[in-house]
Amino acid sequence: MALLDFLTGKGKEGTKPSALSPILPEEIYREGVLELQDVIAPSALKISPRELNLGDKIARTFFVMSYPRFLTDSWFAPIINLDKVIDISIFIHPADTAEVLKKFQKKVAEVQSQIITREDRGLVRDPVLDTAYRDIEHLRDDLQQAQEKMFDVGVYISIYGDSAEELDKTESEIKSMLESRLVYVKPALFQQEQGFRSSLPIAKDELDVHSKLNSTPLSSIFPFVSFDLTSDRGILYGVNRHNASLVLFDRFSLENYNSVIFAKSGSGKSYATKLEILRTLMFDTEVLVIDPEREYENLAEAVGGRYFNISLTSEHHINPFDLPTPREDESAADVLRKNIVELVGIFRIMLSGLTPEEDAIIDRAITETYALKDITPSSDFSQIEPPLLSDFELVLAGMEGSESLVQRLSKYTKGTWSGFLNQPTNVDLNKRLAVFSIRDMEDELKPVAMYLVTHYIWNSVRKTLKKRLLVIDEAWIMMKSQDTASFLYSMAKRGRKYYLGLATITQDVADFLNSPYGMPMITNSSLQLLLKQSPTSIDLVQKTFNLSDEEKYLLLESDLGEGIFFAGLKHVAIKTVASYTENQIITSDPSELMAIKKARADSTPT
Repeated sequence: MALLDFLTGKGKEGTKPSALSPILPEEIYREGVLELQDVIAPSALKISPRELNLGDKIARTFFVMSYPRFLTDSWFAPIINLDKVIDISIFIHPADTAEVLKKFQKKVAEVQSQIITREDRGLVRDPVLDTAYRDIEHLRDDLQQAQEKMFDVGVYISIYGDSAEELDKTESEIKSMLESRLVYVKPALFQQEQGFRSSLPIAKDELDVHSKLNSTPLSSIFPFVSFDLTSDRGILYGVNRHNASLVLFDRFSLENYNSVIFAKSGSGKSYATKLEILRTLMFDTEVLVIDPEREYENLAEAVGGRYFNISLTSEHHINPFDLPTPREDESAADVLRKNIVELVGIFRIMLSGLTPEEDAIIDRAITETYALKDITPSSDFSQIEPPLLSDFELVLAGMEGSESLVQRLSKYTKGTWSGFLNQPTNVDLNKRLAVFSIRDMEDELKPVAMYLVTHYIWNSVRKTLKKRLLVIDEAWIMMKSQDTASFLYSMAKRGRKYYLGLATITQDVADFLNSPYGMPMITNSSLQLLLKQSPTSIDLVQKTFNLSDEEKYLLLESDLGEGIFFAGLKHVAIKTVASYTENQIITSDPSELMAIKKARADSTPT
């Protein structure tokens, strides 16, 4: 009999030929053929009371003998995920409910008799008996109403090692993990052969050591536990890769409405964002986008939105001196003061930094520039035309100690960059989707442009209370400057008051997190999406989001649109999915864009 047949309890059928029987050449050939079982079977086998020697390895099998009164979810997960070579078999044999109820009836009578006997003898009430009586009665009711079923359950664990010392160490580790949960195991003494065969994937329960469990505690043993992030309302973010359920979520139902997306270039972060925008627009939400790479133009065109190209030669302009109309709960003085503070931040970026003296001069010059237009803390400036940058330059030139500031400012009023800021505002956010593209802006001016656009959007948001989503792609550009990062963080904290969700997207994790406002931005974002990461940044991402090694490698090996989705305290592996029509609108794949363009050209009548 082959060794593998012995281990699996199988024997060869037929009888051995007698010495007088002729041996055919075919049988001689068949005896010499190497079969699969000869390859995978160990070279030798030795059975002892506590273990098996399988060639160079030693195996030891245990069975679970006792459970506590309560079992928590995923209590068995630490054993499943143990970084050791182990085999686990769980045998579940349904029990006859009628037979179980008969036994319970006898047990109830027995326990009730003990309680009455103790009462008659005047003994103190035994809480163990009272608890047992209540548990049995409750379980009887559930069984009778078919809310629960009973099962005979056997849980067998086989561990492997190169030496007895290694087995003892693994056994001690497993026992300590289980006994901390009041689950006790015993080695299958003098039954190691049957225990080992019961652990093989052949579905044969030869050890036959069972505990009776009803449905509820039995479900806690199930080893494959995964979270669902499906809520009653919201948009589809993707498919849960653990169990193929849908990840539906409404960011406006969380404690704050902010999100962050970290991913390497080409991993699908903009695709996932455009998909969210397209679906968010269906729920009466206005969406505003700062687009550094002109990736959202097709989306804006498809949904009838507005697209603004912000550059030195663009026809679209934003005046940094614009003032928002005060809300009912705000005074004109508060609005003016906050705007002056934010303008100082813009000039700090435009002029490549300010000394404390220059900071004070700029602050005073802004106040006097507004005063020239009769804009003061006590005036109603809602109908007054705001000043321009050239007005500010005239005021600044008349102030002592401002020579250097005027020289640096002149390139924005008279020089190469004069067409960018020194114009009245002519953009209007009167559509459900508005996209501001800064791709054609010079790299040196991109932080200024992003701050200016964000400042304008923030003033517009504060005018009227609406559900809005602001998407800032390549947010690391703003995080490189202290002033823009501070302003972005302020929006993340205050946005909820104005029904605004802030979605920040970045591929440069290091630049984002090196800012003092990087980590606070993450902690103030209830939704987080991690897509494929580069090996150079994965350790930083793992530390920031407290990822396990398995999740770390998942992010390194993810395909396009795959990653980990965080919502509050839960997170799941996710894959973003789009319909054919959605993909036609949001794709940025050059080959797909060329195919779409060609299809449109072919369908156009000549």
